[in-house]
Amino acid sequence: MPRRPTRHQRLLKPRPLTFSSFSRSAAQVAFSYLAKRQMQDSKLHRESPLNSADNRILRDTLEKRSEPSESSDEEEFDGNVQADFAFFDPKSNDFHGVKTLLQAYLDNKLWDLSGFVDLILGQTTVGTVVKIEGDEDDGVFSIVTALNLGRYKDHKCIMEIKEFLLKACQEKDVVDDLRLLLGEQAQNVGLLVSQRVVNLPPQLLPPLYDALFDEVSWATEDEPTEELRNSFCFKFYIIFSKIYKHKNADQKMKLSNDSDEAIIYTKPEDEIFHRLSLWSFSFPLHTQQPTHELRNYRFMGLVMAVEAEKISTFRQELKSLINES
Repeated sequence: MPRRPTRHQRLLKPRPLTFSSFSRSAAQVAFSYLAKRQMQDSKLHRESPLNSADNRILRDTLEKRSEPSESSDEEEFDGNVQADFAFFDPKSNDFHGVKTLLQAYLDNKLWDLSGFVDLILGQTTVGTVVKIEGDEDDGVFSIVTALNLGRYKDHKCIMEIKEFLLKACQEKDVVDDLRLLLGEQAQNVGLLVSQRVVNLPPQLLPPLYDALFDEVSWATEDEPTEELRNSFCFKFYIIFSKIYKHKNADQKMKLSNDSDEAIIYTKPEDEIFHRLSLWSFSFPLHTQQPTHELRNYRFMGLVMAVEAEKISTFRQELKSLINES
Protein backbone atom coordinates (compact mmCIF):
# COMPACT_ATOMS: atom_id res chain seq x y z
CA MET A 1 0.00 0.00 0.00
CA PRO A 2 1.49 3.39 -0.95
CA ARG A 3 2.47 5.54 1.96
CA ARG A 4 2.88 9.26 2.18
CA PRO A 5 6.19 9.72 4.07
CA THR A 6 5.82 11.47 7.40
CA ARG A 7 8.60 13.98 7.96
CA HIS A 8 9.79 15.15 11.35
CA GLN A 9 12.54 17.72 11.81
CA ARG A 10 14.25 17.36 15.16
CA LEU A 11 17.65 17.89 16.75
CA LEU A 12 19.32 14.51 17.14
CA LYS A 13 20.25 14.98 20.77
CA PRO A 14 20.01 11.98 23.11
CA ARG A 15 17.84 13.00 26.04
CA PRO A 16 16.45 9.86 27.71
CA LEU A 17 12.79 10.02 28.65
CA THR A 18 12.70 8.98 32.32
CA PHE A 19 11.12 10.20 35.52
CA SER A 20 13.84 10.87 38.10
CA SER A 21 17.37 12.25 38.20
CA PHE A 22 18.70 8.78 38.99
CA SER A 23 16.82 7.21 36.10
CA ARG A 24 18.07 9.87 33.72
CA SER A 25 21.64 9.22 34.82
CA ALA A 26 21.27 5.46 34.61
CA ALA A 27 19.57 5.62 31.25
CA GLN A 28 22.30 7.85 29.86
CA VAL A 29 24.92 5.33 30.95
CA ALA A 30 22.92 2.52 29.41
CA PHE A 31 22.26 4.46 26.23
CA SER A 32 25.96 5.29 25.86
CA TYR A 33 26.87 1.62 26.21
CA LEU A 34 24.28 0.51 23.67
CA ALA A 35 25.27 3.25 21.23
CA LYS A 36 28.87 2.09 21.34
CA ARG A 37 27.73 -1.49 20.84
CA GLN A 38 25.62 -0.57 17.82
CA MET A 39 28.52 1.46 16.44
CA GLN A 40 30.81 -1.55 16.80
CA ASP A 41 28.27 -3.81 15.09
CA SER A 42 27.92 -1.40 12.19
CA LYS A 43 31.70 -1.18 11.87
CA LEU A 44 31.75 -4.90 11.18
CA HIS A 45 29.83 -4.20 7.99
CA ARG A 46 32.11 -1.31 7.04
CA GLU A 47 34.91 -3.75 6.16
CA SER A 48 32.81 -5.04 3.28
CA PRO A 49 32.30 -2.70 0.27
CA LEU A 50 28.85 -4.21 -0.23
CA ASN A 51 27.72 -3.29 3.27
CA SER A 52 29.37 0.07 3.85
CA ALA A 53 26.77 2.19 2.07
CA ASP A 54 23.89 0.58 3.95
CA ASN A 55 25.38 1.50 7.31
CA ARG A 56 27.06 4.87 6.68
CA ILE A 57 24.45 7.15 8.24
CA LEU A 58 23.87 4.88 11.24
CA ARG A 59 27.61 4.57 11.84
CA ASP A 60 28.38 8.27 11.43
CA THR A 61 25.53 9.29 13.73
CA LEU A 62 26.51 6.88 16.47
CA GLU A 63 30.18 7.86 16.26
CA LYS A 64 29.19 11.48 16.87
CA ARG A 65 27.22 10.41 19.93
CA SER A 66 29.94 8.12 21.31
CA GLU A 67 33.01 10.34 21.25
CA PRO A 68 34.26 10.77 24.86
CA SER A 69 34.21 14.20 26.44
CA GLU A 70 37.18 15.60 28.32
CA SER A 71 35.06 17.75 30.61
CA SER A 72 32.01 16.05 32.12
CA ASP A 73 29.67 13.12 31.62
CA GLU A 74 26.84 15.48 30.77
CA GLU A 75 28.77 17.02 27.89
CA GLU A 76 29.17 13.62 26.30
CA PHE A 77 25.52 13.97 25.34
CA ASP A 78 25.85 17.53 23.99
CA GLY A 79 26.19 18.39 20.32
CA ASN A 80 23.34 18.68 17.86
CA VAL A 81 22.81 17.14 14.47
CA GLN A 82 20.00 18.61 12.38
CA ALA A 83 18.05 15.81 10.76
CA ASP A 84 14.83 15.36 8.82
CA PHE A 85 13.37 11.93 9.54
CA ALA A 86 10.95 10.12 7.26
CA PHE A 87 8.97 6.87 7.46
CA PHE A 88 9.30 4.30 4.65
CA ASP A 89 8.11 0.84 3.77
CA PRO A 90 10.78 -1.81 4.40
CA LYS A 91 12.79 -2.93 1.38
CA SER A 92 15.63 -5.33 0.66
CA ASN A 93 18.26 -2.58 0.74
CA ASP A 94 17.49 -2.12 4.44
CA PHE A 95 18.84 -5.59 5.29
CA HIS A 96 22.11 -4.65 6.97
CA GLY A 97 20.67 -1.63 8.78
CA VAL A 98 17.80 -3.66 10.25
CA LYS A 99 20.10 -6.56 11.10
CA THR A 100 22.39 -4.22 13.01
CA LEU A 101 19.46 -2.89 15.06
CA LEU A 102 18.34 -6.45 15.90
CA GLN A 103 21.80 -7.86 16.58
CA ALA A 104 21.08 -8.55 20.26
CA TYR A 105 17.34 -9.19 19.91
CA LEU A 106 17.66 -12.69 21.43
CA ASP A 107 20.44 -11.78 23.85
CA ASN A 108 23.61 -13.73 22.96
CA LYS A 109 21.82 -16.62 21.26
CA LEU A 110 23.07 -17.84 17.88
CA TRP A 111 19.99 -18.03 15.69
CA ASP A 112 18.64 -17.32 12.21
CA LEU A 113 18.70 -13.53 12.51
CA SER A 114 19.13 -13.12 8.75
CA GLY A 115 15.98 -15.12 8.14
CA PHE A 116 14.14 -12.98 10.69
CA VAL A 117 15.23 -9.80 8.91
CA ASP A 118 14.11 -11.29 5.60
CA LEU A 119 10.62 -11.89 7.05
CA ILE A 120 10.43 -8.32 8.30
CA LEU A 121 11.53 -6.82 4.98
CA GLY A 122 9.29 -9.15 2.99
CA GLN A 123 6.18 -7.82 4.75
CA THR A 124 5.93 -4.43 3.09
CA THR A 125 2.27 -3.63 3.80
CA VAL A 126 2.78 -3.60 7.59
CA GLY A 127 6.03 -2.25 8.98
CA THR A 128 8.04 0.97 8.97
CA VAL A 129 11.69 1.92 8.81
CA VAL A 130 12.87 5.38 9.83
CA LYS A 131 15.63 7.04 7.79
CA ILE A 132 17.05 10.44 7.10
CA GLU A 133 14.98 12.23 4.48
CA GLY A 134 16.82 12.22 1.16
CA ASP A 135 19.04 9.27 2.12
CA GLU A 136 16.54 6.47 1.67
CA ASP A 137 19.16 3.89 0.70
CA ASP A 138 21.43 4.41 3.68
CA GLY A 139 21.18 4.06 7.46
CA VAL A 140 18.12 2.70 9.26
CA PHE A 141 17.37 4.46 12.54
CA SER A 142 14.33 2.42 13.58
CA ILE A 143 12.28 -0.59 12.60
CA VAL A 144 8.78 -1.38 13.83
CA THR A 145 6.54 -4.18 12.60
CA ALA A 146 4.18 -6.96 13.69
CA LEU A 147 4.58 -10.55 12.45
CA ASN A 148 1.84 -13.16 12.73
CA LEU A 149 3.27 -16.09 14.69
CA GLY A 150 0.90 -18.54 13.03
CA ARG A 151 1.53 -17.37 9.48
CA TYR A 152 5.29 -17.74 9.87
CA LYS A 153 5.30 -20.71 12.27
CA ASP A 154 7.32 -22.96 9.95
CA HIS A 155 10.19 -20.50 9.54
CA LYS A 156 13.31 -21.43 11.45
CA CYS A 157 13.71 -17.98 13.01
CA ILE A 158 10.18 -17.98 14.43
CA MET A 159 10.62 -21.49 15.84
CA GLU A 160 13.84 -20.33 17.49
CA ILE A 161 12.13 -17.27 18.99
CA LYS A 162 9.40 -19.46 20.46
CA GLU A 163 11.97 -21.87 21.87
CA PHE A 164 13.95 -18.99 23.37
CA LEU A 165 10.90 -17.46 25.09
CA LEU A 166 9.64 -20.77 26.46
CA LYS A 167 13.06 -21.60 27.85
CA ALA A 168 13.38 -18.14 29.39
CA CYS A 169 10.01 -18.30 31.15
CA GLN A 170 10.49 -19.71 34.65
CA GLU A 171 7.19 -18.47 36.07
CA LYS A 172 4.76 -21.36 36.45
CA ASP A 173 1.69 -19.14 36.46
CA VAL A 174 2.67 -17.64 33.08
CA VAL A 175 4.31 -20.43 31.10
CA ASP A 176 1.03 -22.15 30.17
CA ASP A 177 -0.40 -18.86 28.88
CA LEU A 178 2.78 -18.23 26.91
CA ARG A 179 2.73 -21.72 25.42
CA LEU A 180 -0.91 -21.20 24.41
CA LEU A 181 -0.18 -17.95 22.54
CA LEU A 182 2.88 -19.42 20.85
CA GLY A 183 1.03 -22.61 19.90
CA GLU A 184 -2.73 -23.10 19.59
CA GLN A 185 -3.55 -19.39 19.37
CA ALA A 186 -0.52 -18.32 17.34
CA GLN A 187 -2.69 -17.37 14.37
CA ASN A 188 -4.19 -14.60 16.51
CA VAL A 189 -0.86 -13.31 17.85
CA GLY A 190 1.38 -10.60 16.46
CA LEU A 191 5.03 -10.46 17.48
CA LEU A 192 5.54 -6.72 17.87
CA VAL A 193 9.13 -5.89 16.93
CA SER A 194 10.34 -2.37 17.73
CA GLN A 195 14.01 -1.48 17.73
CA ARG A 196 15.82 1.79 17.16
CA VAL A 197 19.03 3.68 17.72
CA VAL A 198 19.22 4.90 21.27
CA ASN A 199 19.08 8.62 20.50
CA LEU A 200 16.04 8.66 18.22
CA PRO A 201 13.91 11.64 19.34
CA PRO A 202 10.99 10.37 21.46
CA GLN A 203 8.66 12.76 19.60
CA LEU A 204 8.77 10.29 16.70
CA LEU A 205 7.24 7.49 18.76
CA PRO A 206 3.53 8.38 18.59
CA PRO A 207 3.43 8.74 14.78
CA LEU A 208 5.62 5.66 14.41
CA TYR A 209 3.25 3.48 16.42
CA ASP A 210 0.23 5.14 14.82
CA ALA A 211 1.63 4.13 11.43
CA LEU A 212 2.05 0.52 12.58
CA PHE A 213 -1.40 0.04 14.06
CA ASP A 214 -3.11 1.93 11.24
CA GLU A 215 -1.42 -0.38 8.74
CA VAL A 216 -2.51 -3.43 10.70
CA SER A 217 -6.09 -2.16 10.53
CA TRP A 218 -5.85 -1.38 6.80
CA ALA A 219 -4.33 -4.80 6.08
CA THR A 220 -7.42 -6.53 7.50
CA GLU A 221 -9.39 -4.89 4.67
CA ASP A 222 -6.92 -4.35 1.82
CA GLU A 223 -4.80 -7.51 1.59
CA PRO A 224 -5.56 -9.42 -1.63
CA THR A 225 -6.67 -12.73 -0.05
CA GLU A 226 -8.88 -13.62 2.88
CA GLU A 227 -6.05 -15.63 4.42
CA LEU A 228 -3.75 -12.60 4.41
CA ARG A 229 -6.48 -10.30 5.69
CA ASN A 230 -7.18 -12.67 8.57
CA SER A 231 -3.48 -12.90 9.41
CA PHE A 232 -3.60 -9.28 10.59
CA CYS A 233 -6.70 -9.71 12.77
CA PHE A 234 -4.60 -9.84 15.90
CA LYS A 235 -6.16 -10.51 19.27
CA PHE A 236 -2.88 -10.34 21.16
CA TYR A 237 0.58 -8.86 20.77
CA ILE A 238 3.72 -10.35 22.29
CA ILE A 239 6.46 -7.82 22.99
CA PHE A 240 10.01 -8.71 23.96
CA SER A 241 12.04 -5.83 25.33
CA LYS A 242 14.88 -5.03 27.76
CA ILE A 243 14.79 -3.36 31.17
CA TYR A 244 16.98 -2.63 34.18
CA LYS A 245 15.40 -4.25 37.22
CA HIS A 246 16.41 -3.41 40.76
CA LYS A 247 17.90 -6.35 42.64
CA ASN A 248 15.28 -5.92 45.35
CA ALA A 249 12.36 -5.18 43.06
CA ASP A 250 10.61 -8.50 43.78
CA GLN A 251 11.07 -8.31 47.53
CA LYS A 252 8.64 -6.60 49.90
CA MET A 253 11.23 -4.29 51.41
CA LYS A 254 12.33 -0.70 51.11
CA LEU A 255 14.72 -0.08 48.26
CA SER A 256 18.27 0.93 49.25
CA ASN A 257 17.83 4.48 47.92
CA ASP A 258 14.63 6.49 47.80
CA SER A 259 15.48 7.66 44.28
CA ASP A 260 15.95 4.10 43.03
CA GLU A 261 13.12 2.89 40.86
CA ALA A 262 12.10 -0.76 40.72
CA ILE A 263 12.35 -0.81 36.90
CA ILE A 264 14.13 1.42 34.43
CA TYR A 265 12.63 0.99 30.98
CA THR A 266 15.08 1.33 28.09
CA LYS A 267 12.15 2.41 25.90
CA PRO A 268 9.51 4.72 27.41
CA GLU A 269 6.59 3.05 25.65
CA ASP A 270 7.39 -0.25 27.38
CA GLU A 271 6.17 1.13 30.69
CA ILE A 272 2.76 1.65 29.11
CA PHE A 273 2.76 -1.79 27.49
CA HIS A 274 3.77 -3.30 30.82
CA ARG A 275 0.96 -1.59 32.70
CA LEU A 276 -1.60 -2.68 30.10
CA SER A 277 -0.27 -6.23 29.71
CA LEU A 278 -2.39 -9.29 30.37
CA TRP A 279 0.67 -10.98 31.83
CA SER A 280 4.44 -10.55 31.75
CA PHE A 281 7.66 -12.10 32.95
CA SER A 282 11.30 -11.08 33.14
CA PHE A 283 14.57 -13.04 33.02
CA PRO A 284 18.32 -12.29 33.17
CA LEU A 285 20.25 -11.34 30.03
CA HIS A 286 23.93 -11.85 29.32
CA THR A 287 24.82 -9.26 26.66
CA GLN A 288 25.67 -6.42 29.06
CA GLN A 289 27.76 -6.18 32.20
CA PRO A 290 26.45 -3.83 34.92
CA THR A 291 28.12 -0.43 35.23
CA HIS A 292 28.94 1.29 38.51
CA GLU A 293 25.87 3.54 38.20
CA LEU A 294 23.68 0.48 37.66
CA ARG A 295 25.31 -1.70 40.32
CA ASN A 296 21.97 -2.22 42.08
CA TYR A 297 20.25 -3.29 38.87
CA ARG A 298 20.19 -6.32 36.62
CA PHE A 299 19.85 -6.17 32.85
CA MET A 300 16.73 -8.22 32.12
CA GLY A 301 14.53 -9.35 29.29
CA LEU A 302 10.86 -8.41 29.60
CA VAL A 303 8.16 -10.34 27.76
CA MET A 304 4.63 -8.95 27.71
CA ALA A 305 1.31 -10.08 26.28
CA VAL A 306 -1.00 -7.20 25.40
CA GLU A 307 -4.57 -7.61 24.20
CA ALA A 308 -5.24 -5.91 20.87
CA GLU A 309 -8.23 -4.13 22.38
CA LYS A 310 -5.82 -2.22 24.65
CA ILE A 311 -3.92 -0.68 21.73
CA SER A 312 -6.16 2.39 21.46
CA THR A 313 -5.44 3.13 25.12
CA PHE A 314 -1.73 2.61 24.50
CA ARG A 315 -1.74 5.11 21.64
CA GLN A 316 -3.48 7.75 23.74
CA GLU A 317 -1.19 7.26 26.74
CA LEU A 318 1.93 7.32 24.59
CA LYS A 319 0.97 10.67 23.08
CA SER A 320 0.26 12.07 26.54
CA LEU A 321 3.58 10.78 27.86
CA ILE A 322 5.59 12.32 25.04
CA ASN A 323 3.70 15.61 25.12
CA GLU A 324 4.31 15.98 28.85
CA SER A 325 8.04 15.19 28.65
